[in-house]
Amino acid sequence: MDTWKSNDNVKIELSLENREKLIDAALGLTSLEIDNSLSRSLVANLTLDQNTVKDLLAEKKQIIRKTGILEYIDSQLNLDDVGGLATLKKWLHLRGQCFGQAAKEFGVGTPKGLLLTGVPGCGKSLTAKCVSSSWNMPLLRLDMGKIFQGIVGSSESNIRSALQTAEAVSPCILWIDEIEKGLSGSSSGSSDGGTATRVFGTLLTWMQEKTAPVFVFATANNLANLPPELLRKGRFDEIFFVDFPSAVERKKILEIHLKKLKRDPGRFDLDRLANLAGEANFGNNVVLSGAELEAWVADSLIEAFSRRVSHSSTSEDLAMSDFEATISRMVPMSKVRKDEFAKLREWANQNAISASGAPLGEEGAETQMGGRRIDF
Repeated sequence: MDTWKSNDNVKIELSLENREKLIDAALGLTSLEIDNSLSRSLVANLTLDQNTVKDLLAEKKQIIRKTGILEYIDSQLNLDDVGGLATLKKWLHLRGQCFGQAAKEFGVGTPKGLLLTGVPGCGKSLTAKCVSSSWNMPLLRLDMGKIFQGIVGSSESNIRSALQTAEAVSPCILWIDEIEKGLSGSSSGSSDGGTATRVFGTLLTWMQEKTAPVFVFATANNLANLPPELLRKGRFDEIFFVDFPSAVERKKILEIHLKKLKRDPGRFDLDRLANLAGEANFGNNVVLSGAELEAWVADSLIEAFSRRVSHSSTSEDLAMSDFEATISRMVPMSKVRKDEFAKLREWANQNAISASGAPLGEEGAETQMGGRRIDF
């Protein structure tokens, strides 16, 4: 860097914070890989700044792709793209500040990770992608299906290789999506010769003992298939439960999706739409999930386009009537699987923290969401 400082054509615009991020991004790369990456950045931009961090992360991406087990996830999303989940987002914001020299000097330990469980389609995977962008860290998805192979000993070797790679490119986020599916055979009498048990043991030991700044972001839908050893303190910093969105959260989610479609949310009665998607329309304990809200917006846009084509009018656009027409055709998942979600919510009230800090509907009629309510 001192060599480049003497070059009048090169600008070095690195604050102390960005300098630390640059150093962290270079961890796990060889000196030749670092030099090549910085040189390409300098040739393209004639400056070293916060964008140079992205160039170093791109170099790590190539390393990760070679493993064949870990997948590097590119995400341009941030936590503002997640509707609701205020408590979880605040917790993540606080933990995101704990990666760096200042936190280390203060005595703050590196966060281990979290387990995000709850009903399907309510933003668990989306949140993992948003955290990566917000923290400016690589997001590595561990596909447990790729871990298990038929050759004796290969599965155990694969999990060790994947974890070593994650440590080599740290600080990073290791995303294990639907972790219960990959570990479902570890506590049962499966006929795999104990392979699932050994893989699970390797993962548990690593999660407990790791010192590298690898944040484990695990998601799960079916808690019954999760081994109890995974849930105890020391594996994860916290367990959060994501329930169906409240009226306030539904309103925010609809606003986000309307903006993605380049429609002005102010043209729509969002309070009425939120009520149409909730108990006021469907009945007690029946509301649309986040994924169903997104599908509702998409279906309504198709309805509006069909109306434009049939009327041969370019002035026709998405309107409240389109939402009212399509909502009548929807059967919410919360209605089909009501008993299952009631048991899930009962578990969460004792064992997890509610990811949502949003208040209930204006009339206060909606059922309390699962998980303990706390304020960070």
